[in-house]
Amino acid sequence: MLGLLNVGSVAFSTYLPLILCGNAAEEAPASTTEEAEAPAEEAPAEEEAPAEEAEAPAEEAPAADGELVSVGFAQVGHESDWRAANTKNYQDTFSAENGYELSFVDCDNDHAVQIETVRGFIEQELDYICIAPIQSAGWDTVLQEAQDAGIPVLIVDRAVDAADTLYTTALGCDMVAEGEAAGNWLAEYLDGKDANILVIEGSVGASATLGRTEGFNNIVAQNSNWKVLDSQSGDFTQAGGQEVMESFIKSYSDFNVVVCQNDNEAYGAMDAMDAAGITYGVDGDVTIISFDATHDGLQYTLDGKITCNVECNPLQAGFAEEVIKKLEAGETVDKWTLVKDEAFVAPGIESQYAVTMSQEVLDGRAY
Repeated sequence: MLGLLNVGSVAFSTYLPLILCGNAAEEAPASTTEEAEAPAEEAPAEEEAPAEEAEAPAEEAPAADGELVSVGFAQVGHESDWRAANTKNYQDTFSAENGYELSFVDCDNDHAVQIETVRGFIEQELDYICIAPIQSAGWDTVLQEAQDAGIPVLIVDRAVDAADTLYTTALGCDMVAEGEAAGNWLAEYLDGKDANILVIEGSVGASATLGRTEGFNNIVAQNSNWKVLDSQSGDFTQAGGQEVMESFIKSYSDFNVVVCQNDNEAYGAMDAMDAAGITYGVDGDVTIISFDATHDGLQYTLDGKITCNVECNPLQAGFAEEVIKKLEAGETVDKWTLVKDEAFVAPGIESQYAVTMSQEVLDGRAY
């Protein structure tokens, strides 16, 4: 199908600037219902790798002797709809009914709290630790402590700037590929026209922010008539997106493209443009590109307000569970597992890089 990003297993390099996805429990501008559901299925990835889709088959729970397998999950926070869906997916997957005892901590976007949370998991001598890193740097010491304690660590969703010998495996979406998908679609859509671009980035230091920025800028560099006027962090939140967009509107009058690095930021940007009387979407003056492809985000895409929305799949817990099952069985695991992504465009737009939205597509989404 058109619009699929690369999928497969990849040799995980020392630093993967390509994993993360937004999160935030905030209201979207007047629209559809929010969904934070997510079955246990996919998982993200890195750069070089065979185009082979990773799967997380359903098997019996690992604890054959009846004991629950203890898993600690240090989650980024609750900043977005994406994060809510990701959290629910982990809680549903690592349930007592499935043979697990999950210790879940919402670290509220505080790196220091996340480090101490992982140390707490080590002190509790949990069987496995999953970390969705708030920022990519600063992990070497605590990862070494987990390794010294003999506890396998899974880096999930986002990447860390640490040697891959310090953790057992990593899984997530390819953020660089997501950024490139957005850029390639824009080049196709503009068909040689000029672009004056404003970018609302995600959280500073997050691998999703770094990866999406790098990927999109790779395509910007190939188009001499594109100009990035400004790029500021909206912290993956609706309030942040609105605040940054309001500032942009005061400073720039000639922009025709706004890139938001997650759906919640896009909602805030739309709020700001609505208040300023700026039209956007397929019938407006400004083209909006968003990331995550949450239910509400795709509803706005179906409505023609977000013109392109690049997915970051939150249903990653099944991949983490599959890794744990293999480790429980004494099997080796891949160093990296890639989660499949797609891109979506508003009705009436045909693209080699994205799926055209319809009500049927939206109804078939799991989150």
